[in-house]
Amino acid sequence: MDRLKGKAAIVTGAASGIGRASARLFAAEGASVIAVDRAKEVEDTVKAIRDAGGTALALVADAASETDVAGAVDRAVKEFGKLDVIYANAGISGGGQPPFFELTAEHWRQVLDVNLIGVYLAIKHASRVMIPNKKGSIVCTASVAGIRSGAGGGPYSASKAGVISLTTTAANYLAGTNVRVNAICPGIIETGMTKPIFDYARQRGTEDRIGQLNPLKRYGRPEEIAYAALFLASDEASYVNGQHIAVDGGLTSSMPVTGRVGR
Repeated sequence: MDRLKGKAAIVTGAASGIGRASARLFAAEGASVIAVDRAKEVEDTVKAIRDAGGTALALVADAASETDVAGAVDRAVKEFGKLDVIYANAGISGGGQPPFFELTAEHWRQVLDVNLIGVYLAIKHASRVMIPNKKGSIVCTASVAGIRSGAGGGPYSASKAGVISLTTTAANYLAGTNVRVNAICPGIIETGMTKPIFDYARQRGTEDRIGQLNPLKRYGRPEEIAYAALFLASDEASYVNGQHIAVDGGLTSSMPVTGRVGR
């Protein structure tokens, strides 16, 4: 407990899934949290935090809007006097898109605006208030789809590869400021974004096969990503910077195989 005691944090995409789990965990570990999402269900996240005795505010805003992101950072400073942590987690899959060679520029813009430009905006505006305090942690959600092909559609995968690159680039632009930037690359996690996959598998009776390509032979839970975010947000990760950390059951440790190897 109290791993984020006294810290002020923003979590985007906090209405459900990884964002909700992270906002609740951050608050349980002592942080004052601003939970951001364009979905009104972010209010439910904050209610759960308050019911558990934590401190949180809900902000219905768009992570891809510079005005909204700047406003969220300013709100944190106004309410809590500072900003120690931002978890730029908001993202969309761009699901239901046409085949790769039938994608339009608008399909790409829709996904890149939220998944990549939105992360840049979080880094930009969080760092402007963290640098004067000479300390801060910026955590970004990338994906295993940004490391290897086959884990997402073209725009989604490219956007997440961009987040990985942005993380390393930003960490070096912030050299000497003591503001850290790191990314988490989740594997297959049961969230609102992946709900169609899970619903389809359950209808077919094949839920137990989800995640079978990784060495743990299972899918992950939002809370398992939240704990990785907690570590990166905390002072325990004070020497971790410019990294992308896969939390994927071991999927990216090897080329995926369906059979047993080396027996």
